[in-house]
Amino acid sequence: MRVENINDRPNQFIITDNYGTETFQSYKSKIAIKWYSGTVQLDEHYWNYSRTTSRYRNIFLGETKKETEQKIISGEYKLVNLN
Repeated sequence: MRVENINDRPNQFIITDNYGTETFQSYKSKIAIKWYSGTVQLDEHYWNYSRTTSRYRNIFLGETKKETEQKIISGEYKLVNLN
């Protein structure tokens, strides 16, 4: 398992497990998981919690908020309880 800060920012983490699954965690809350299978899950409550969380979520996913919202609507991304 590996933990690294996004852009050397404290409290913004990418956690990678031994299988390649990546989790974006902001402070103590899991925001998004990119499973090794390619599936993406977002926390139903925290995925869009604040401007800071959104900024680093966009970096983690490599897309804009609008693109993320479109993927939620289409069902490509699932909103679930990650916390």
